[in-house]
Amino acid sequence: MNEVANVAPQAKTIMEARGITKRFQGLVSVDKVSFSLAENEILGLIGPNGAGKTTLVNMIGGTLKPNEGDLLFEGERINDVSPYRRAHLGIARTFQIMKPFPGMSVLENVAVGALFGRDGGEKSMAKAREIAREWITFTGLGQRMDAHADALGGPDRKRLEFAKALAMGPKLLLLDEVMAGLNHVEVDEMVELIKKIRARGVTLLVIEHVIKAIRSLSDRVMVLHHGERIAEGDPALVLADPRVVEAYLGKRRT
Repeated sequence: MNEVANVAPQAKTIMEARGITKRFQGLVSVDKVSFSLAENEILGLIGPNGAGKTTLVNMIGGTLKPNEGDLLFEGERINDVSPYRRAHLGIARTFQIMKPFPGMSVLENVAVGALFGRDGGEKSMAKAREIAREWITFTGLGQRMDAHADALGGPDRKRLEFAKALAMGPKLLLLDEVMAGLNHVEVDEMVELIKKIRARGVTLLVIEHVIKAIRSLSDRVMVLHHGERIAEGDPALVLADPRVVEAYLGKRRT
């Protein structure tokens, strides 16, 4: 007697890149890259410096436009959609170089995110501050609520970046090397924070050089090298792929 296996329904695709290419004065930074992201997935994006990772994220976020190919968010083509409109759709990001709004408190910085987020942002300052307090507490900055943002140290600035982005109500959050410069304890804390964000229903694309973190966090890993996608799949298999070891890791690491 034939039995039909119980198969979990495939998660809905939230974002898709179809052969996207970016050139700068003839230099190809991203070369015909295609991939998709499912709702509530964490995709780790790795590769050596200059591989095109941040360029790829900039195209998804809208600060750069592909020369070729298409980007789709929830089935709609967004190539020509401005960054602020993408924020309204539910795409938010953190930046590798952290620049809080100077002269403003942590609370005021995060409230800005709430005012310019999904669906046009909050219209009430009181509501924006309420949302800001929630995410400041969530990211572990509750004790620094009224501190000047430009007085924060590196790890707290990274948490502030998270809080500002989360206050925008993202469906998709793009993280660009949020663990750079952190010690081992701080990396572990950041990994747990990202897992908590995913538990809130957010999809994440994470650029990271800390392999321990990528291995722990990612449902899938994609590797870029000279702008091309050279591997994608299960983290353990990808990180053991000889092409990845040669191009990025340099030698096998446990």
